[in-house]
Amino acid sequence: MAEAISCVRGERILFRDLTFTLGRGQAGLLTGPNGVGKSSLLRLLAGLLQPSAGSYIAPETKALCDDRLALDEHLSLGQTLGFWAKLDGKRPADVAAAMKRAGLGHLAEVPVRYFSTGQRQRARLARTYLTDARLWLLDEPANGLDTDSVDQLGRALQSHLDGGGIILAASHIPLPIAFDLTLKLEPLEELEACL
Repeated sequence: MAEAISCVRGERILFRDLTFTLGRGQAGLLTGPNGVGKSSLLRLLAGLLQPSAGSYIAPETKALCDDRLALDEHLSLGQTLGFWAKLDGKRPADVAAAMKRAGLGHLAEVPVRYFSTGQRQRARLARTYLTDARLWLLDEPANGLDTDSVDQLGRALQSHLDGGGIILAASHIPLPIAFDLTLKLEPLEELEACL
């Protein structure tokens, strides 16, 4: 998946020469303190950033679930997920299934702006579930979730893996699945400026 990739943000090198592989049905966990580049790595693999060195190969279909909501807060959950469903060639039944999987079916008619922190997180996850993406890139997917919601998330993650999907997650909260790979990103000994 990744071969000797390095990432520069601003004037700092966050990580360098990172190499790893994840295949179908495998999950990887990114750990490390804040600011070492976990979110940047996920955004890089999603195609939103370019590596400063190295290369990577990611499945053609990928979904990034991070702290950006990407849902119109003035629309109901059903309407805003419906917008994305149309773009992805999905049916209304797919929207209903994604909301149910995220435990939000009962909130389909509620505008997203009224959602609590945990409900917003589950709405982000519903958007991910709605895709047919093989690779799920999850940045702190359990943030704001209660115990039952974390268990529900674990079932959804395992189902994705069982179907041949791939997951790379950055999380400080334990996730209820087995990981095939753990990458611990460490701060560079000295903050290295770019030349």
